[in-house]
Amino acid sequence: MARISAAERRIELVEAAVRVIAAEGVEGATTRRIAQEANAPLATLHYCFATKEVLFAAVFEHVGRQYREVLTRNDIHGDVPTTARALLRGVLEWYLANPDFGAATGELISWGKRQEGRQAEMVYNEAFATLRAILEAAAATDVRPVDPAILDELTYIVSVLSDGFALNWLVFANRTAAEPQIELTLGVLDAWMADHLGDASGPAAPAPKAASPEEALRSLVSWVSVER
Repeated sequence: MARISAAERRIELVEAAVRVIAAEGVEGATTRRIAQEANAPLATLHYCFATKEVLFAAVFEHVGRQYREVLTRNDIHGDVPTTARALLRGVLEWYLANPDFGAATGELISWGKRQEGRQAEMVYNEAFATLRAILEAAAATDVRPVDPAILDELTYIVSVLSDGFALNWLVFANRTAAEPQIELTLGVLDAWMADHLGDASGPAAPAPKAASPEEALRSLVSWVSVER
C-alpha cells in the first residue's frame, strides 16, 4: 500500500471536516468523528493538527480558497457586465454542485463570529478582494469608464446575491426550483447593472411581462413552502 504523505493526509482531514461540519454542525465535528470520516487514526489527526482550532483554521482557509478559485475559473476577461454575470453564474452553479461547502460555510461563519479571532471576516474580505480585482481588471480594458464606487457596489451586489441563493438552496435543497432561480438571480443583477452602469451594461434585454398578483403569490408560495 502506498504511503500517504502528511500534506495529502492534511487535505483529506480538512475535506472530511467540511463534510462532517456540513452534516452535523461545528458542535458535532469532533476530532474523533472527523478522523473516522477521513478513515484515519485519531493520532494521525493530532499529528497533522495540534489542536481542533488549528484544524478549523485550515478548514476556513480551504473553504475560502475554493471560493476564490471558483471566481478565478469564471473570469472570462470580458467587459464589466459580462464578467460580473459570469462570476455570479459560476458561484451559483458551484453552490448547486457542492452543497456540503455551502452548509459548512454557513456553520463556520456562524461559529467564527463567536470566537476571538476574525476568521469569518478574513474569508469574506479575501473573497471581496478577489472579486473586486477581477471586476477592476475588466473595467481597465473597457473603453467606457466605470466609477470605482460602482465597482465596490457591484462587488457587494454579486456577493449578496450569491449568499442569498446559497442560503435558499441550503434550506430547500430543491434542484428543480433552484435551476430556474439561478436565472432569476442573474436577472436581478442585470437589472441593477442596467440602472447603474448605463451604456456599459450593453443592450437592454426585453422587459419581462409583469406578473399578475395571482402569479406573484403562487411564485412566493412555491419559494417559501413549508411541509406540515
